[in-house]
Amino acid sequence: MCWKDGPRHDAHPRHAQTPRDRAPPGGGSDRTGTRRARRTLMKTVGSRQQAAGSLRRNARRRRLLPALFCFLFLLPAAHCLLPTARAAGAWARQSSGSLAWLHAVFFLDERRGWAVGGNGVLIATEDGGVSWRARPRPTEDTLHDVYFTDERNGWLVCERSIYDLKELDDTRTYLLRTKDGGRSWDRVNVLGKQDDDALLVRALFTHEGRGWAFGEGGTLYTTRDGGATWERQRVPTRHLLLGGLFLDGEQGWLVGAGSTLLQTSDGGETWNIGTLLGFVPPASAGPDARRVRFTATSFVDRSRGWAVGAEGQVFATRNGGRTWTPQESNTTADLLDVKFLDGREGWASGAGGTLLHTVDGGSRWEIVPSGTTHALERLCFVGRARGWAVGFGGTILSYSPGQAEAQRPGLKR
Repeated sequence: MCWKDGPRHDAHPRHAQTPRDRAPPGGGSDRTGTRRARRTLMKTVGSRQQAAGSLRRNARRRRLLPALFCFLFLLPAAHCLLPTARAAGAWARQSSGSLAWLHAVFFLDERRGWAVGGNGVLIATEDGGVSWRARPRPTEDTLHDVYFTDERNGWLVCERSIYDLKELDDTRTYLLRTKDGGRSWDRVNVLGKQDDDALLVRALFTHEGRGWAFGEGGTLYTTRDGGATWERQRVPTRHLLLGGLFLDGEQGWLVGAGSTLLQTSDGGETWNIGTLLGFVPPASAGPDARRVRFTATSFVDRSRGWAVGAEGQVFATRNGGRTWTPQESNTTADLLDVKFLDGREGWASGAGGTLLHTVDGGSRWEIVPSGTTHALERLCFVGRARGWAVGFGGTILSYSPGQAEAQRPGLKR
């Protein structure tokens, strides 16, 4: 259809018809078509809006699923780690006032304790380690161990430097004894002539007057009269003995190099050799690596005990030391000491500031931050709530559930 040129009678410049205003052929059907088109458009727009909303909801679900999975997965793990988290916040650094390598620590109770180390260093505390004070050095020799049977009677294990030996029959090692709480010390020679060159590293005592001192080459001496006299005992090993424990005057254990695990029920007159079960050394390991160098042991009764050693090795026994089975320690650091507070909770310490904690008898060992990279050589606990760890560089850490987490020390000014 063609439109004529020129203005129409109803034409007005402000209301000139546009193509959208012109009615298409078909007369009145144009309104119906327009409404139908609008409805179609609205449906299309609505469908697209619904689709967009569905996509947004699906995206939110996809974002929430990983978070929900992590929550459900990590909640049990977090629950398992709670005891260790509490333990990690329980070690704090104490000032020893010394840079000597501290080899041993011993506490009579929560307040009175002693620590010893290289060059005859002897420090003591009467307030649980809040302050440590240097005591007069009883010797310039290395002090390997300290033990007090009560507040007045104590013992030190001493090693002389081989360069200070003047006579061929000079002994490398000896004990020092105090009867006045450490104000004065008297020398006690333990070794017989056949053991002049042997080195003693540890001493253990009971309240019944029994005591044992042991070290290199399977050397073991015992006293039955509170240290007045000593006699040699035979053990079925020539390896270095490094750790031990006696529950009383009869029941005891010794551990050492060469997978040495020994048990006695008669005060050391006879010894039984323990057997390692399930220990599989690397196929390429040499003869020495096929044996465990045990450094310490801890027992809570006549049946249940643990032994730790080099390369993170931990073994447990449930039959008094006849057989030992390995536990996963989660570390390859050399472990130097172990202390169990009961049949479930225990601690181990070692090289590089290693501290391990378990609350299920060693089924799971967790690494606890110590705040130091120095070796922690010895542990001492008084009850369940107080403990100490000592080691290289005069390091002393104290344990108490109410303390803050140990901080890595900075440079001293």
